[in-house]
Amino acid sequence: MINIIDCKGLQCPLPVVKTKKYFESIENGESTVIVDNLVAKNNIVKLAEGSGYKSVVEEKEELYYIKITKENNEVVSAPVKENKKFTLVVSTNKLGEGDDNLGDILMKSYVFALSEADLIPNDILFINGGVKLTVDDSPVLGSLKKLVERGANILVCGVCLDFYNIKDKLSVGEISNMYTIVQLMNNANNTIKL
Repeated sequence: MINIIDCKGLQCPLPVVKTKKYFESIENGESTVIVDNLVAKNNIVKLAEGSGYKSVVEEKEELYYIKITKENNEVVSAPVKENKKFTLVVSTNKLGEGDDNLGDILMKSYVFALSEADLIPNDILFINGGVKLTVDDSPVLGSLKKLVERGANILVCGVCLDFYNIKDKLSVGEISNMYTIVQLMNNANNTIKL
């Protein structure tokens, strides 16, 4: 019997995350992933191809059924990457410019995907409006806590927390200062700014 991964109605990146987790949990086997939109279908097919799995897509009744087969002898080994220090600087509570509601959705999706990624930042530095993501009512709090559990160091600008009058609501990370933030950025092999 083929396992079914039902991803109908799930927002990006959940279909990819669910599929990836399932195939990481088995040595070999098959599963059919069901999605209800073209973007999710394309992302699942890319995941399968990038992992060296066979995939066959069938469309019926406005749903995509992606049959994926993983066999030990077909798995493509990812090249071993040198572990370099990577730092993420978050300076806003929204991702991208334009519509604020879309920016909220994209930030939530980004931080969730980051918490599920194979490679996570060594340090995540929150400055300016980004500090709003580290407080009690943050929509990304669960994902940030997962990143901490996985070993990410979260530092939050104390001046920024004071400016927004939210220091008492801090729920994840440690209060830091600009000197430490600059030091971590300077010592990173790669720094990404949101």
